[in-house]
Amino acid sequence: MKKHLWNGFIETVKREVVPALGCTEPVSVALAAALATRELACTPTQIDAYVSPNLMKNGMGVGVPGTGMVGLPIAAAVGALAGDADAGLEVLKNITSTDVEKAKLMLDSESVSVGVANVSNILFAKVTVSNGADSVTVIIADSHTRVVSIEKNGQVLFIADQTGSAQPAVKQNIFEQATAHDIFEFALNAPIEEIDFISQAYALNDELSKEGLTGKYGLQIGATFQRNVDRGLLTGGLLTDILRRTSAASDARMDGAMKPAMSNSGSGNQGIAATMPVVVVAEHVKADHETTIRALMMSHLMAIYIKSYQNKLSALCGATTASMGAVAGMTWLLGGQFSHISNAICSMIGDITGIICDGAKTSCAMKVSSSASAAIKAALMALDGIRVTGNEGIVADDVDASIRNMSALANGAMTQTDVQILEIMVHK
Repeated sequence: MKKHLWNGFIETVKREVVPALGCTEPVSVALAAALATRELACTPTQIDAYVSPNLMKNGMGVGVPGTGMVGLPIAAAVGALAGDADAGLEVLKNITSTDVEKAKLMLDSESVSVGVANVSNILFAKVTVSNGADSVTVIIADSHTRVVSIEKNGQVLFIADQTGSAQPAVKQNIFEQATAHDIFEFALNAPIEEIDFISQAYALNDELSKEGLTGKYGLQIGATFQRNVDRGLLTGGLLTDILRRTSAASDARMDGAMKPAMSNSGSGNQGIAATMPVVVVAEHVKADHETTIRALMMSHLMAIYIKSYQNKLSALCGATTASMGAVAGMTWLLGGQFSHISNAICSMIGDITGIICDGAKTSCAMKVSSSASAAIKAALMALDGIRVTGNEGIVADDVDASIRNMSALANGAMTQTDVQILEIMVHK
């Protein structure tokens, strides 16, 4: 057992599994705007944002919490006017309807512009706020809350320590020495008091799920399942409950509900996908608190491990890989051992690899429910000794090799897919 990795695992989960209010890409722009306005020390009259192509893709069509609107311009405006610069990914938690009205007026007067920056960073947001006399520019890059520079009237106020840019490598290093089996052993054997913090993922994402089931959000996928159970067209049970409760959380999340999600790897949907299917299975088998915590830790850390091989944002839907974390927790709760878990992950790689990310929007909840469905299917197959074998497609005999094959696809050929997707989106 590689106990020397355990502290690094815990630090990684604490860094990558954090509360976020609203889709993390527009929230990143809102945070940059809030930080810039604090430095400006007055209400700006002009806001100009430039973002990486990937951030533009994920910000164009997604609901911004508390605004009833979608897109990066409203995120920038409301972040500048009312964002809490100290709240990280919960920057918009205190906005009021009055703030939203003022932000809309800025949009109406064409005082907010958003463009694509010519940068190599996958995740990049540069926001300049000005009042006519003074201007402040804040740049966030490489992760959703990492401020790399602040300038006022051309004078540098802050520049990130460049060693900080090695942070992703630190995250990578912990997994360079690790395998999926090490994550399984950690989740089962780590002192419970050291991993109990993951219970907050249960609390936050279950609340979001309940909110989504009211049927007021997005495509109402969770509520649609519920309505059709009530009509008698669907029966209840484990599969329906997983789909209903998982997609409901994503419905609420993607349509701007004023409740935070517990995110994973910088994404609320990934956090939901790694949490809710495990929660539903834990309740179904009447798991005690410790067992539920270990399953959730297994899910979230496995999701981070799988995602660590990929670019932060790519053309590969993140809900699919997060659900591959969930299948680990689900399979174990249903009585499986590591061999069953690795088989289930391999089957999922053979099933849903290639679902594209065409930006954050309400229909992401459909991809979340499809991924959750693939997870329970793969778990049940694995428990019966059935899996997609290493003779088929990109799947290898070994789970870690299968994960690397999928990631090679995401980081290689799918980068051109990403360019094509954005091209289609901006010219619709």
